[in-house]
Amino acid sequence: MHRTHCLILDDDPFSLALLSHQLDGCCLGFRKPCCFGKTCCFREICTSGPEALIRLEARASDTQLLFLDLNMPDMDGIEFIRRLSIIPYTGALVLVSGMDRRFLEVTERLARAHGLNVLGHLRKPVQPEALRGLLADWHVQGVHAKRAPDKVYDPDEVRCAIAAGELENHYQPVVDLTTGLLQGVETLVRWRHPEDGLVFPNQFIGVAEAHGLIDELTRGVLRAALEQTRRWRDGGLALRVAVNISMDNLARLDFADFVLREVVRADLTARDLILEVTESRLMLDIRTSLDILARLRLKGISLAIDDFGTGHSSLAQLCAIPFDELKIDRSFVHGAHRNPTKRVMVNASISVAQQLNMKTTGEGVEDYADWNLLRRQGCNLAQGYFIARPMPAEELPGWLADWNRQRLELRQA
Repeated sequence: MHRTHCLILDDDPFSLALLSHQLDGCCLGFRKPCCFGKTCCFREICTSGPEALIRLEARASDTQLLFLDLNMPDMDGIEFIRRLSIIPYTGALVLVSGMDRRFLEVTERLARAHGLNVLGHLRKPVQPEALRGLLADWHVQGVHAKRAPDKVYDPDEVRCAIAAGELENHYQPVVDLTTGLLQGVETLVRWRHPEDGLVFPNQFIGVAEAHGLIDELTRGVLRAALEQTRRWRDGGLALRVAVNISMDNLARLDFADFVLREVVRADLTARDLILEVTESRLMLDIRTSLDILARLRLKGISLAIDDFGTGHSSLAQLCAIPFDELKIDRSFVHGAHRNPTKRVMVNASISVAQQLNMKTTGEGVEDYADWNLLRRQGCNLAQGYFIARPMPAEELPGWLADWNRQRLELRQA
């Protein structure tokens, strides 16, 4: 029988006793020892960081749940997180501390950056309702689920995929938050791998950028997106299409001419296209990049700053580049209704955009609470799983018929 180990690391006897008692009361299989379904669970406590690392490393093959107090005397929680990632620890992690919420959120980000599976944080004294919520999320994920690392492909494989036409576009709808009406789609490239199935961009876009393949890849994606937009329009569905471009695409002056030529070739107008710029990489040559973007904007093509508030997509770029749309990153949008820090970021982003006469799009809208918050705060557009997942082009008309029924209910809510 597989044993699920739950370890509480805290040097405060009262906190240890309180959390242990609350785990007993949650009836989620953490009594000492007990069984939850077919899984044998075992809870133990530890008051020393180094000792806890030894115990965890000795049970590296077991599914585990770790409650970590950040304020430890011999090895603080920040150092412990760094060492925990080296083991490597593959179980779930819950941060526990009396520190303020913003500090806990920053520490969550640090732990995730180390590749750890962070369920969330609990403020001391731990509230039973908050504990139950985290444990319920853990069981929904599956206590035995271990995420395999994504396969990263080598440059030759990516080069062959581009040449063989194995890349395909999926499209995620973008809708108006006031009316619910479909406004356009964002183009998201996928790789239809002959052996591995559908491969997502995080597994090959970085490789393409690093090995000089991104220009050819982007041009193929843009050309196909414009052709598809023309087909939708011929079928009576008028949409704007957004295409992501890399900073590396802005290193060649002929990129602007290529974009404008493809718009004409597809028999569309400049306003039918939005180019989304994410500064995950710094501009190599600011003069060339600004030359291209200014020309495109001059010709009537919209420019959106994507993933605003992350990477280099910052306030400085709003001043440097003629954007007319701001896309608020999903890391701020999802859950903002219950997270004051995220809510401040969402409100500030919308306020800045409004003062600069820019449209705003909330990304990562995953439930009604996300939708309602953005609508109340005056955000213009939304996209995310609450509305629709990215889909092949042929599925869009069917989705739209279903959505038009749902949006009427949203307007009345």
